[in-house]
Amino acid sequence: MHGGGLELALVFLLAAVIAVPVFRRFGLGAVLGYLAAGVTLGPYGLRFVANAEPVLTAAEIGVVMLLFVIGLELSPARLRVMRKPIFGAGGAQVGLSALAIGGAAMLAGATWQAALVIGMGLAFSSTAIGLQLLSERKALTTDHGRLGFAILLFQDLAAIPLLAAIPLLGRAGAADTQLGWEEVAKALGAIAVVVVGGRFVLRQVFRIIARVQMPEVFTGAALLVVLGTAWIMQGAGLSAGLGAFLAGVLLADSEFRHELEAQIDPFKGLLLGLFFMAVGMSIDLDRLLSEPVLITGLAIALLMVKFSILYFVGHLPGGLDTRESLRLGAVLALGGEFAFVVFNEAVKSGLIDDPTRDRLVAAVGISMALTPLLVIAIARVLSATPRTQPRAFDTIPNDQPEVLIAGFGRFGQIVARLLLAQHTRFIAIEHSADQVDFVRRFGNPVYYGDPAKPELLRSCGADQVKVFVVAIDGVEESLRTVETMRRLYPDATIFARARDRRHAWELMDLGARAIRETFYSSLKMGEKVLVELGLSEDVARSHAEQFREHDLRLLHAQSLIRDDEDALLQSTQDARRELEELFNADRGTGVLNEIADATRKDLASVDEEE
Repeated sequence: MHGGGLELALVFLLAAVIAVPVFRRFGLGAVLGYLAAGVTLGPYGLRFVANAEPVLTAAEIGVVMLLFVIGLELSPARLRVMRKPIFGAGGAQVGLSALAIGGAAMLAGATWQAALVIGMGLAFSSTAIGLQLLSERKALTTDHGRLGFAILLFQDLAAIPLLAAIPLLGRAGAADTQLGWEEVAKALGAIAVVVVGGRFVLRQVFRIIARVQMPEVFTGAALLVVLGTAWIMQGAGLSAGLGAFLAGVLLADSEFRHELEAQIDPFKGLLLGLFFMAVGMSIDLDRLLSEPVLITGLAIALLMVKFSILYFVGHLPGGLDTRESLRLGAVLALGGEFAFVVFNEAVKSGLIDDPTRDRLVAAVGISMALTPLLVIAIARVLSATPRTQPRAFDTIPNDQPEVLIAGFGRFGQIVARLLLAQHTRFIAIEHSADQVDFVRRFGNPVYYGDPAKPELLRSCGADQVKVFVVAIDGVEESLRTVETMRRLYPDATIFARARDRRHAWELMDLGARAIRETFYSSLKMGEKVLVELGLSEDVARSHAEQFREHDLRLLHAQSLIRDDEDALLQSTQDARRELEELFNADRGTGVLNEIADATRKDLASVDEEE
């Protein structure tokens, strides 16, 4: 290495600060930026680092910390809720991809152990790039976004046993080494020590440390747990990351989960970036430049195989339609960060050689670079392709409902539960087909349709409805629905969910009774805070009620001047002073009441003495 430790650290940081923003700016992801920086600094680039092995060894701590954080996020409750998409679609994708890619590797002459590692390593997709692409396109809550997240979650799970098995596969595949029962027993014993010790010891230790109230001690304890469990597993011949992952899982449902994640995350980010840079340094650039056709072919083959399998998985019974399956395939067809970790471990265990590792890493990197282009291409093809016939609205029976609920999300469902408890006949109309299918599984009487359509309202007996409840989240859709109801039924009582004050004013103009979606819950929380600060429950409740009445008067008064910004500001300032005077007067009244109570008690005691 050229220069001392300080100069080298500066070079690493400068390379990361330049490369990562540039690559992310072009939608290529931070991982490719780190890899490119590593190639540039390494022995096959500018030669700032002549030997990448020491850097790679030190930076593997970042992978260990990554696995610990993944363990923290995989609480049993979360896995239980998402078990079907995670273990169904995720298991099918990883299994089929590993089988197809591993089979091709065996046909190319690899041993079954090497083929298993190559197949599994390339079956994983990039969590960072996949989630980034979904987030940029606001697709995390779409059908393919939710299924893609579940598949990525299963891949994180599947990576752990693979990393644990690589050293064992390496020994089993060696010609002069036999995998004996003693090594298996040693490995199982190490897992048992981490699981049992972590279950009964870790939480108690962190409770004791939390009482000290010294952040640096908590940080040191968190690092000790991560590195200590990794050291135990490494001593048993297993992957160091397996111990950290198990420790994370054991602490996933503890009260320290978020604090641990916050303490470890900065170290994880820096060291993981250094790991990817070290992987880039270890790539033989001369070999890759001499085999451009082979490596590009591997990358394109990887994308085609995984795209086809993801499309098939998306089409499994009860899954996605054709358009959503194509989007799923485009987002997750690339290789993943775990491939770099897996192939590096495979080299150390003797399962694959350095040239094979370099080719596979380069293919994964090219697949990452091509994926944003693939997503854009699929989006353009789908936008140019006419959609299939949209789902027809449900035929809604006229059961003479007393209440009609438009919108059946979180807000509308709470209203519906109150009505069900009172055995009140109601009908719910929801404009999202996915939401309708979801809530129907719980026995809710909800129908798919647009509540702003006059013909739909007439068909379901809206002329007999006593109360309309508009619980739609979107402002424009909410106003359109209220406008239609008011036009058809001028004398109807309409309660409408309001996003904010301006939305409430527009609803009030249409004759609806606006209920601000966060107002009453915030008011209740404020009341609880006052009680916690020492006020009696009666006084806190009185203050909250006074604030409610004051704010409702202000809401109606400001609706008349809402287009005059200066008048609105002056009104808000006057209202704040008025509220303070009101509370001050109330506080004085409370003191007089306390004096009066004390006087009455004194007089009563005098009467008793006489």
